[in-house]
Amino acid sequence: MRHTNETEDLLRLHAPQVLGALVRRYGHFGAAEDSVQEALLAAAAQWPEQGVPANPRGWLIKVASRRLMDQLRADAARRGREETAAALLPRDAFVVAPPGESRAPSEDDTLSLLFLCCHPALTPAAQIALTLRAVGGLTTAEIARAHLVPEATMAQRISRAKQKVKGVPFGQPGPEDRDLRLAVVLQVLYLIFNEGYTATSGSDLHRADLAREAIRLTRAVRRLLPKEGAVTGLLALMLLTNARSAARTGPHGELIPLDEQDRTRWDRHTIAEGTALVEEALAQGPAGPYQVQAAIAALHGEAARAEDTDWPQILALYDVLVHRAPEPMAELGRAVAVAMVRGPRAGLAEAAELEGRLAGHHRLDAVRAHLLEKAGDTEGARAAYQLAAQRTLSAPEAQYLRTRAARLPH
Repeated sequence: MRHTNETEDLLRLHAPQVLGALVRRYGHFGAAEDSVQEALLAAAAQWPEQGVPANPRGWLIKVASRRLMDQLRADAARRGREETAAALLPRDAFVVAPPGESRAPSEDDTLSLLFLCCHPALTPAAQIALTLRAVGGLTTAEIARAHLVPEATMAQRISRAKQKVKGVPFGQPGPEDRDLRLAVVLQVLYLIFNEGYTATSGSDLHRADLAREAIRLTRAVRRLLPKEGAVTGLLALMLLTNARSAARTGPHGELIPLDEQDRTRWDRHTIAEGTALVEEALAQGPAGPYQVQAAIAALHGEAARAEDTDWPQILALYDVLVHRAPEPMAELGRAVAVAMVRGPRAGLAEAAELEGRLAGHHRLDAVRAHLLEKAGDTEGARAAYQLAAQRTLSAPEAQYLRTRAARLPH
């Protein structure tokens, strides 16, 4: 099993670089991506038995290139245009450049692929699916399982996404829109992480494979953009949040809230790494939403006990966050911080102002229930817990909320 996991890690490391090499050389993003997937599947079957080749990236490029050539020739023949098949390919199409030559893949292609997969013409769902397949190297079946949809549905989503970006130049955007495009890439990575850390539906509280993949991809982006504060901040936020994952569930998969978690189960090594990255991110320029959220997560991570949490400092950071990026979920987090500093009634007043923008969202109901319980309004808390349980699509969250409602005194 360990050998298989090492092979999977190696394949996911090389997948975007191999795809980038083929797209740069031959074009045809959709066909190239299919060919790389076939090469990855072949490697996954052969390498554990026959051993990893001395040059794994070169092996993958060679196999994928052959598959791509076969596909392009078959497509040309099927269209009855054999005489023009040569025009589809460069003159040296059947000669694979050895690593080290000008055609060798560059890790910069990882970022170019992310920009392509997160193109603004695509919906967020399509961006996520295409990113996980083309850059993450996951199979369609793996992506479908992670998102709890049929494989055929996910295959259609990926196919439509490929068609939408067909003809989009491969490379990084110009300086005039680079920041906006990078922001979309980071948003997609954060969406992947959030869906992994707290699954929005299904029987599992989290899907660790998605969270790990988001962290891996964000590390790759940071290697390419080490001076970008937003990238560093996002990686720090992911690490500090994921460090608590082992303590978030009980022995039967039940949710354990932050203030009740066994903090000895937190990953202190990851918290130390994330905290160091927060300091680095804050030194790289004006703090954006990811840096501020990471700083909040670091303060939680530093508290050995729930009662040691520096809530005044967290509230001050939330004030900065909602000022720079007014977003309902951030304001809901601030409402909790207000309650911890000024009392539950003050927090309830803040939460009440969000009822228009978060109407029907189970998280607003859950926060109201928690604060009503703290304020001593057991009937109001019970009703809010029950309403939140009805509205969430996550089975563990619903069970937790119903349990909280049931244990309130009558």
